[in-house]
Order: sequence, then structure tokens, then C-alpha cells
Amino acid sequence: MATEGSINTDILSDETFDLLCGVCKHKEKNREAEKYCVECQDYYCLTCVKVHEDIPSLIGHKILGKGKFPSGSVKTPSGSSKTLPGAQTEPCDRHSHNCVDMYCQNHDDVGCGTCMAVDHRLCQDIFYIPDFLKINTTTTTTRDIQQKLKSFTKTLAEHHEKFQSQKQRLLKSRAETLVSVKKFRKEINDRLDELEKNTVDDIEDKYKALIHEIEEGMKQLEKNKANVSSTLDKLFPASKNAIQNFVNVKKAETAASKAAKFVQETKLQISFKDVDFNADDKISSFLAEINVLGKITERMSVDAECKSTVAVSKEEALLQVKGYKEYPVKVQSDKEKCNIVSACTLEDGTIILSDLSNNKLKRLDSSTYSVIDYCDLPNSPWQVCSANKQEVAVCLPGQKEVHFISIGNRMTATNKITTDFVCYGLACTNGNLYISDNDTSVYIYSVSGRKLKQFSKVESGQKLFSDIFSLSVSKDGSKIFVTDWKNGLIILDNSGEVVERFHGSELAGARSCYLTGRGSLLVCGIISKNVLQFRLDGKLIGEVVKCDDKSILNKAICCNQQMSKMIIGREDNRIVIYDLI
Repeated sequence: MATEGSINTDILSDETFDLLCGVCKHKEKNREAEKYCVECQDYYCLTCVKVHEDIPSLIGHKILGKGKFPSGSVKTPSGSSKTLPGAQTEPCDRHSHNCVDMYCQNHDDVGCGTCMAVDHRLCQDIFYIPDFLKINTTTTTTRDIQQKLKSFTKTLAEHHEKFQSQKQRLLKSRAETLVSVKKFRKEINDRLDELEKNTVDDIEDKYKALIHEIEEGMKQLEKNKANVSSTLDKLFPASKNAIQNFVNVKKAETAASKAAKFVQETKLQISFKDVDFNADDKISSFLAEINVLGKITERMSVDAECKSTVAVSKEEALLQVKGYKEYPVKVQSDKEKCNIVSACTLEDGTIILSDLSNNKLKRLDSSTYSVIDYCDLPNSPWQVCSANKQEVAVCLPGQKEVHFISIGNRMTATNKITTDFVCYGLACTNGNLYISDNDTSVYIYSVSGRKLKQFSKVESGQKLFSDIFSLSVSKDGSKIFVTDWKNGLIILDNSGEVVERFHGSELAGARSCYLTGRGSLLVCGIISKNVLQFRLDGKLIGEVVKCDDKSILNKAICCNQQMSKMIIGREDNRIVIYDLI
């Protein structure tokens, strides 16, 4: 510390030296810089650099002497008119012990000497950056790159907003999806409660009948017991009247005989009758086989700006047929000619046919197309669809019911729901049933039989339909495809709004429809005697097949899982299998 009146020789004008020690200048001292640290990006005098070298965390930093200071200039801190030489102070991302001081003009890339030796050893135009700048003064300016970066900053911000918006949409969608899961779980719980109540009621009825039977037997027993006791009382004491004694003895014998007979008749009833409950193994087996409550899939949502760049997929190309074969589907118990009005394909490739005339569902082998099983129904069936991996559902219009049929080793009826209308069209997705009458309405039901929605009219009050034959529904439930005999193909969204209609001359007498799973819909026309292929937006792709035989009525259609075969059902004892290419 300087004494009073003395002069601190360290505090001098910054004009004294060309290069100042950064540490000393911070302390308002003026000392000449002798060294430069690449990592610290600062200048040091000889005293300060020794302190720098003694700090453990700074050991290893690259220190440059005066002779190695690059040419150029950098201004000293504000207040000074001196300029300092410019140095390559950016450490290399890959080789931190080196600074970025080399430039490859061939790749327009910068790096350290090691980077150039490793990645650019075959390049011809490698320069030391200070030397390159001496001969190339027309490089990209800071202002130019600032404008470019500002533009990208704006673009990135806009994209960030889009990602944020997408995130919020997904969060909202997740909440709605989870609500759907909870709703489905409640429907399952409600259905289980209903099954439990039905089971308990059945058990109570059976026990009530058995207890009533026992009580009736006990009443008869009391009567017989009273009769025996009364007869016994008349025998003692014996009467002096021989005739009366004879009568009493005979009545006693009759009473004893009746009592013995009653005891014999009721012995088995008391010993063996009871009620047992055996749980349905199909329920526990089914629960053991599944890990989730439904099928979970991702779907691609294309932004409106990108839709124009999305090419039409190959799956939307017109299907081509190269030939066909006919296969018999009549079984020995059929009393009428087969009338196949609906068909569906299961996940394992099994094909199910709905035979209207013979009140049957028929299961076909996926390779031989022969009938390997069938299920007799209490009435004529109409549209059949896959309900889940273990069941199909089928409409019985005459009974106003939808029946569920288990697809196990044998086809077996498992459950049914009742409607208040004659049901024809049927589809199932996301745990809901889509059912139509044959006239004016499409309904959405829960699998437990609760009516959720009804679509019948547009806002103007005009009827949507007039003569419905079949339904198909997209996997996500966003579109409902309705074939109407008079109005052709009608597509609704899940709120009942009409998305598209097709009522051209190419489709007359629209009957069955089938979603291929590859972005298109197949529709049979009975009067037009053809099969048309549509995109899911209702636009006609083209005619897949045309039947010239006037006697042939194509009533049912589906395809196998590989989309290599198209199955057509008719009012005939045979089905037609077309080869698709």
C-alpha cells in the first residue's frame, strides 16, 4: 500500500503498454501482458500467469507467448483507445485442448489442427484462419448471418408453437381417451353387476323352489304324524266292542302304510337335492388371455399444410382380380338353399357367413373355405361382425335382438341385447355397437345394451336414410359407412353429420360393404351387379368386378387378412372366391 504522498507506480495510463494484463486492469493496475490463455480468453502479466499456473483447476490450459499472438486487433475494455490483437479463442468441441484456428474451404468448415488432420486430410484448401482473412476480405459479414439467424429464430419459434399446440392436443386427447377407458370399465362393471344379479336371482329361485318343496313335505309329514298319533290313541285302551277294535286296527294299518310310503317317497328328496354354482370358465380364461381392455393403436394425423404433399398410398389403388373359384357352403342339416347375406373376417383369418334361409352362422376354414362349424340361431340372421377376438355379433331382425356367439372349439351363444326396432346393419368398434334398422336410423349402443346415440335426420329435418342394408365403421369410430338400397353410400362422422354421399349410376341397389383395412371400402351393388371400391372420403376409385350373369345377386362381401382373396356370398349354395392382385 502506498504511503501518504507517495505514487503507486502500478497505476499508470493505459497508453503505457500496447497489451494490458486483464487481471491487473480489473484491479486498476496497468501492467504489460506477456501471456495469453486460450481457455480463459484473457491476457496475463508474468506475475499473474504464475498465479494462474498454480491453480489446480486451471492446470493444463494452453498458454501462448507474445510471439504467438495472432495478428489482427481487438479493442481493449471501454475507456481505452488501444487495440489488442485478435486471437482464436474458441475451444474445439471435440479437442478441448486446441483452439479453433483452421478453415477448410472445400467443406466450408472450421476446426482445430487435429480436426483438419482427421476429417479433412484429403482436402486441398486448408487455411490457417488469420492467414485466410488477410487474403479474403469478402467473407460473410456478421450482419448477414445475424439476419439469417433472426429469420431461423422466428421459424423455430413458430415450429415450437406448433409443437406446443400438438402437445396440448395430445394432452387433451389423452384425457378424453382415458375417460373412454373409464367409461368402458364402468360398462363392464355394470354388465358384471347385471350378470351377478341374474346369477343371484337364479340361485334364489332354485333355492326357493327347493325350500318350498321341503316345506310342503314337512306339512305332509305333520299331517301323517297327526294321523298316526290319532289312530294310535284310538287303539288304547282296547274297546270291548270287537267290531270297533277291528275297524281301529284296519285304520291303523292304513295309516301306518301311508306313513311308510310317504317316508320312502321323501327320503331321496331330503338326502340329495341341493344347488351348486360353477363359474363360467370362459370368463376367467378370457380375462387371463388379455392384458388390456381394448386394442390400442396409433394413428397418423396429417397437418393441413402437409396434406398436399402426401401422396396417394398404394393401398388406395384399384384392386384387380385375376380369376375366381366357387366353394360349397351347404351343410347336411340345411333345409333351404343357402342365402348368404353377410360375411366377416376374424383376426385369425377365420371367415363367418350369415345364412338367412337356414338360420345359421357358418365358420369357414381360411385355407380350404370349407364349413368347419356352424351355429343354429333362433331366427333368421342378417349382418354379422367381429365383436372381439373371442366373439362375433349378429342381428336377428325378427326378434329385435343382437346375439353374441363365442368362437371357441364350437360356436356357442353367450349373450344378447334387445332393441326396440327391427335391426339389420351391425358393426362394432371401440367397445360400442353400431346398429341400424332397415328404414331410417343408425344407433350407437354400449355392449351392455344401453342406447347412446341415434342418427336419423339432418338439421333441416330431412331423413338421412330410407332403406338401410349394412354398416361399416372405421377403427377409430370417426366415420360410419351406410349402404342404402335407394340412396347408395352415405358416410357420417361420429356426431351424425353427413361427410359424403355417393348415389351415382355405377351403384344401384347398394347392399353389403366391407372396410379393407388398407384405406378403402368395398360395396356390393345388387341391381348394378358389381363391386365398387371407394376411398374413405367417399370418392369412387373404380369397379373391381362386374357380373354379367343376371341370375347372380352379390349380397355379402369380405376379404381375407392378406387382401389376396375377395369372398362374395350369394343366394346360392356356393360362395365365390376372387383372387386379388
